Amino acid sequence: MAKSSELAVVLVSGGMDSLVTAALANEAHEKLAFLHLNYGQNTEDKELQCFHEIADHYKVPAGSRKIIDVSFLKQIGGSSLTDDSIDVKKYDGDSDEIPDSYVPFRNTHIVSMAVSWSEVIGAKKIYIGAVEEDGSGYPDCRPSYYKALNALIKEGTKDGDIEVITPVIHLKKEEIVKKAVELKAPLESSWSCYERGDKSCGTCDSCALRLRGFAKAGLEDPIEYDKRPSFS
Repeated sequence: MAKSSELAVVLVSGGMDSLVTAALANEAHEKLAFLHLNYGQNTEDKELQCFHEIADHYKVPAGSRKIIDVSFLKQIGGSSLTDDSIDVKKYDGDSDEIPDSYVPFRNTHIVSMAVSWSEVIGAKKIYIGAVEEDGSGYPDCRPSYYKALNALIKEGTKDGDIEVITPVIHLKKEEIVKKAVELKAPLESSWSCYERGDKSCGTCDSCALRLRGFAKAGLEDPIEYDKRPSFS
């Protein structure tokens, strides 16, 4: 299928889900613009490094890379990712409870900025790597949330024709890993750890989900870990 000539904005945190989302957007569009948000998260410097490495891989020009400081999220706090008084928890099995790594209403802030930038540069599609598998923990990763958000964007923008695309929302982590390999996405340039930026801890919820995804895919994660628990 021919690529669209329409410019698309991709939200690239530097994580594995956003990497595969960027790879899928690259399959669909000739021109991409990448947006990254620094919000005072523990691994901010490492995520920014990964953002640039991923942008380099997909040959996104410097002028099409936008980095926005949203450190007010750290001022608000309430998350182990931004609040120094809350420790990052170790993975303790799957749970239906919202984890304390949830940054209150974060994706709404992030997408709002992407919509504003899209209006300025003429993009009609915004890609975000939300995953429904995380939905029991993160309310802003649910399909119903993005349906509501797209309705709001339609009502609140000048032309009403900007749409948020969630290409990995129904995929399991092992499927995301396999898709990354299929699309030759640079997994070594992605980062999922909530706790540290020198080497992944291997024990936080995000590391555990990632390692379990690789294990189920029958592949080995190329990034460095302090500990690599076994998952099946």
